[in-house]
Amino acid sequence: MQLTGDFLELAILFFVLALIAAVVGARDIAGVSMQIAKILVAVFLILAIVSLLL
Repeated sequence: MQLTGDFLELAILFFVLALIAAVVGARDIAGVSMQIAKILVAVFLILAIVSLLL
């Protein structure tokens, strides 16, 4: 299943966005981006486990 790689790429993108926002000083955007990155990593892990089991 190729779908899991997309979630990981998006999670990395949001993580980098959160780091850049934190350096610039936009704490709200950094927090929201980090939450989105955490959710996408969780989705990636769930889909990776499911695809390994099937």
